[in-house]
Amino acid sequence: MKQREGFQPHSVSGVEMRKRQAAHIEAPPQAPGQPRPNTCCLCWCGCCKCLWNEDRIERSERQTCTKMDSIEAAEEQHPSLEEVLSWARSFELMLRSLEGREIFREFLRSEYSEDNLLFWLACEELKKETSPSVVDEKARIIYEDYVSILSPKEVSLDSRVREGINQSLAEPSNRMYEDAQLQIYTLMHRDSFPRFLNSTVYRDLLASRRRTCLDT
Repeated sequence: MKQREGFQPHSVSGVEMRKRQAAHIEAPPQAPGQPRPNTCCLCWCGCCKCLWNEDRIERSERQTCTKMDSIEAAEEQHPSLEEVLSWARSFELMLRSLEGREIFREFLRSEYSEDNLLFWLACEELKKETSPSVVDEKARIIYEDYVSILSPKEVSLDSRVREGINQSLAEPSNRMYEDAQLQIYTLMHRDSFPRFLNSTVYRDLLASRRRTCLDT
């Protein structure tokens, strides 16, 4: 079998790829009964039961903001008090929530680290792809945007993980960023998330939800 060629640096631009992503978001919902792609996710929390995978299929039509750079286009959401409280108990539950990701991104932006979340979301999208040509394009965009030493949004990865990515560039796969994604997830969980829970962003939202409950 002839080995698939590696990256074609100038075949499809990042702008063109994002236009395709936008068209995908605007596409009509999947017809009832039509099989969905067989996707799965790594259990980031290390537990034996991955809650993310159980819920992502039912919420896939609503969670359109997992596309790169598309969270900003989401309409204003109003999470319930119970949901906001659940985020403090589980980082994974917060990431599963569209509203949770938006609030967390707002906090990360204040710390100049929102690219960590955007990178993690981009990797999630890449794992859903099965077409070799689409995988090549998305993997290249992620590399140019977040991993390359010349990228404008470079995320902090150790040398071992970065070298593994570089070796995968000749023949990209939809899971080539798994180690890097886990490393960034761990960084956000252990470093950013505790500060988020003590931030005015989260505390103000929690107070607002409590006032709403009292008013009703």
